Amino acid sequence: MLEYKNIEKSIIKKYRKEIWSKFIKAIKDYQLINDNDKIAVCISGGKDSFLLAKCIQELKRHGKIHFTAYYIVMDPGYTEYNKKLIEENANKLNIPIEFFSSNIFNVVATVDKSLCYLCARMRRGYLYNKAKELGCNKIALGHHFDDVIETTLLSIFYAAEVKTMMPKLHSQNFEGMELIRPLYLVKEDDIISWKDYNNLEFINCACKFTEKCHLEDNNESKRLEIKKLITSLRKINKDIDHNIFKSLDNINLNCVLGVKDNGIYKSFIENYDK
Repeated sequence: MLEYKNIEKSIIKKYRKEIWSKFIKAIKDYQLINDNDKIAVCISGGKDSFLLAKCIQELKRHGKIHFTAYYIVMDPGYTEYNKKLIEENANKLNIPIEFFSSNIFNVVATVDKSLCYLCARMRRGYLYNKAKELGCNKIALGHHFDDVIETTLLSIFYAAEVKTMMPKLHSQNFEGMELIRPLYLVKEDDIISWKDYNNLEFINCACKFTEKCHLEDNNESKRLEIKKLITSLRKINKDIDHNIFKSLDNINLNCVLGVKDNGIYKSFIENYDK
């Protein structure tokens, strides 16, 4: 059997409970993919986006939803080694990727602070533009369950706001475009287990400025702090991440001081005596 067939089989069989079922649940619960969608599946070269691509392929092959998928890789200025590794993994996984170039790394190199934030914003813009060029109405990113939990705690601890990473979003700058996150319910440990089981090696971080980013007091270093905190909390309560996630779907508006709706703040005092 060809290697990619074994890898596909592992998603459906061995990791059915941990990956495939949660992928399908997110698709259904959050209505992420519909008939006639044209989706740009965005591959960065890491484990998450490559798994996403394989899950999308399997859904298209065996699911009941009729949609079109394009597997795109934006090259922000990869080294030859990283670009070659992405191409080799695409071949190994039987994913028909399409590279397109940008000058993001060159632009970011001229900035002193907030490198990761600027890079992320620019990446998103390039991906939306490419998706629009392909006639797509959605882009799919490989964010997973742990990303959601970490983003939630980052928002509470450092922005004083209860806010999370949503499973889908309407683009504010590209009319008619949506961003979807089909791995929303899949845990990172299970993605790592799938990767190791299939002896796959992916890019961990292709950023040329990683060392500089970690030296700064920026969002990426804070995310690492949060990741370590959650790991330590799991030793006390193994369901801690699930409870954080569930709390976002179980907010009691009678017991919060205030809420924002479309940017408008409302205090509990306004309706207290009604």
